[in-house]
This record gives sequence, C-alpha cells and structure tokens, in this order.
Amino acid sequence: MKKIAIFASGRGSNAENIINYFKQSTSIKIDLIACNNPNAKVLDRANSHFISTLVFTQKELENGFVLNHLRFKKIEFIILAGFLLKIPKSIITRYVNKIINIHPSLLPLYGGKGMYGMNVHKKVYESKKKESGITIHFVNENYDDGSIIFQAKCPLSANTTPQKIQKKIHKLELKFFPRIIENLLNG
Repeated sequence: MKKIAIFASGRGSNAENIINYFKQSTSIKIDLIACNNPNAKVLDRANSHFISTLVFTQKELENGFVLNHLRFKKIEFIILAGFLLKIPKSIITRYVNKIINIHPSLLPLYGGKGMYGMNVHKKVYESKKKESGITIHFVNENYDDGSIIFQAKCPLSANTTPQKIQKKIHKLELKFFPRIIENLLNG
C-alpha cells in the first residue's frame, strides 16, 4: 500500500476528488492532508473522510518539521492540489520525482510565482487564447518548472470569461488528476 500526502491551501475540491477516487484502492492510500492554512475547508473535508491532517507554518515547512512528519508517517508520494507555498529543497531532495502538481494552464504559459487560480484565468482571457487547459508536472525547485507529465486542453471562444475558463479547467482537473496519479503510482 503506497501512502500519499496531499498538500492543499484552500477549499480542497481536488483533494476530495482524489480521496474519493482512491477510497476503495488496495494499492494507494491517501494518508495525510497537509495544509498551511488553519482555516482551509480542505481540513474539514479530510476530517469527514477520517484522514489525518497536519497544519503548519511556512517556517515549519522550511525548517524540517513537515519533512520529519512525512518520514514519521512513511509517506511515499506527495500531491500538490491547490498548495500555494513553494516546496523547499529539503523535501524535493527527499522526494525526487515523487511530488506532482496540477497547474490551471498549459505550461509553460502562465506559470510562475503568483500564477494560480483566477490570476491564471485572467491572463488567459486577456491574451485572447483559443484554448487553455491543465498541466500535471513534477515539482522541482522552481515554480511550475518541473517536467510535464500530462496536459489536457479545452477550447475557448471570444466570450469565454475568466469565470467560465475557471469552470472548464476545474472539470478537466477533476476528470484527469486522479487518473494520472494512479497511472504514475501503478506504472
């Protein structure tokens, strides 16, 4: 049984989708929800599924506290699902090619520091792109820069607002993220 941690900072809809997808799995277990926001809805979602949680500060992420907890829990793989802090080198070094992130655009477009959520969708809208999508990638020391694992696209029209782009992207996230995780872990 591979033990997985999901790192999230907000509502946790992707985290809960992943939890539900693997609920009956005999090979993959979501064993920890790690969060830097003590008021995040993802913590309520984790509790409703009886999954342990770890709430931490940015300093605790950087000083080894979080890494020690991951080791204690015997976590083998990390999924970033709406996690807004940069993963420190110490965790990246310990989990080489075992940390993945989902980004709400077709990287390398609209990635980097501060490019998350509606910030990305507004940039896509302003650039009048004919398509957008999701990118699932490995995490390295730079924001949204790791090797791309998977991309999925959706068409956009001239009247597709940032809010409509967000809805289209979220549907792609819910559809593909758990499947790609499963393929990676069972591949």
